[in-house]
Amino acid sequence: MSAPRGEFSSRFGFLMAASGSAVGLGNIWGFPTNAASNGGAAFLFTYLILAFALAYPALMAELIIGRHAKANAVAALRGLARNDATRALGTTVGFAGMVTVSFILSFYAIVSGWMLAYMFSALADIVRADGLSSWLQTPSLIRDGLFTVIFMSLTIVVVVAGVKHGIEKWASRLMPSLLLILLALIVYVMTLDGAMDGLRMYLVPDFSRLADTSLLLSAMGQAFFSLSLGVGTMLIYGSYVSKRENLPALGGMVTLLDIGIAVTAGLLILPAMMVALNSGIQIYDDQGGLVAGPGLIVAVLPALFQQMGDAGILVALAFFVLMSIASVTSSISMLEVPLSYMVEEHDLSRRKAGVLLGGGITLISLVIAVNFDTLFELVVSLTTEYSQPLLGFFFAIFAGWIWNRNGILQEIRQGCDDAEHGLFWRIWPFYIRFICPVAIMAVYVQMIWG
Repeated sequence: MSAPRGEFSSRFGFLMAASGSAVGLGNIWGFPTNAASNGGAAFLFTYLILAFALAYPALMAELIIGRHAKANAVAALRGLARNDATRALGTTVGFAGMVTVSFILSFYAIVSGWMLAYMFSALADIVRADGLSSWLQTPSLIRDGLFTVIFMSLTIVVVVAGVKHGIEKWASRLMPSLLLILLALIVYVMTLDGAMDGLRMYLVPDFSRLADTSLLLSAMGQAFFSLSLGVGTMLIYGSYVSKRENLPALGGMVTLLDIGIAVTAGLLILPAMMVALNSGIQIYDDQGGLVAGPGLIVAVLPALFQQMGDAGILVALAFFVLMSIASVTSSISMLEVPLSYMVEEHDLSRRKAGVLLGGGITLISLVIAVNFDTLFELVVSLTTEYSQPLLGFFFAIFAGWIWNRNGILQEIRQGCDDAEHGLFWRIWPFYIRFICPVAIMAVYVQMIWG
């Protein structure tokens, strides 16, 4: 436990790191198509309400626990325990979070490797290296393995550099770049034929869908899990926040940034998909739903870029740079969860822990890549549909039922002297104790039984 802990040097650095963790590939490709498939603006309206009413309180639970403990997830939850039973529960939840986030990173690295391959393919197109470009766009075990290793190496380099000189430094550079590229692409796509159809699909509400419970559960799941909740990433980032910071305000800013970028991504993805449809590219799957997930990124949009001629090469480059940035800002937060445990509990250097953990996760990624058809969807399902929501439930239980209420208030007062008189303290304890656990379990049950 002798290894020194890092700390974010500025509020801006924390906001960029935390929003970078929340804004990943799934946010950019999943949120827009989820909205369009569930009533457009009706989904957006429901999502916005649930994000602030439910996801924000859950986010605050992780941030408060993290800053109070100034430790990794296992030590933080054990420190809140009241007896041997809750101590064992804290240890179990902490370890389960580390295992879950490591497996999430293992499949995330494969998809992120695809983003890097397509980015380099666009660069190859610029210099007219057609053979190289074709190889980079063609799925193969060699290509996928190579770029998975490259992506994980980038992640390890950033995380090993530490909180201030690694995570904060690069998040502060990459997130503004992501926003600028995203806005520039939106402006360009809006000039193309079919873009307005996508905008209408995204923003025109179908209020008849509000009575559909699947919309409510879908929006609730998106609100909870787009903020990286349940596996300890926000707890770890919270542990690096200064005691001088106003946590309720800081958590609100992270929530606003995440929601804002997710909603803004919809202004790019849905119009781009309708532009693709207008160009004769298939955007619906065999079941009649909009293509989402990896299929959207590696099939629909690249086909659209190819039809744009020389301009399409630059658009493709900008888009896959955007996706690569989103990948890295999320992956560094995932690797930080088990790394912080290894550094603090086993007194390893960040370099040694990063290489060991990153190397191990890379090996898991390569095993998944070799057995892609069998393992990929299985690992995705077990981690994001089963493990993550259940872990989120237990984080809410620790904050709402196990941790002493006065202890929570004392932690919030650091950086917010009159916290007990504010709206946050009047509402949050009730939400985290009753509403959030019930809501998370509702999502969990819906994911299991459909």
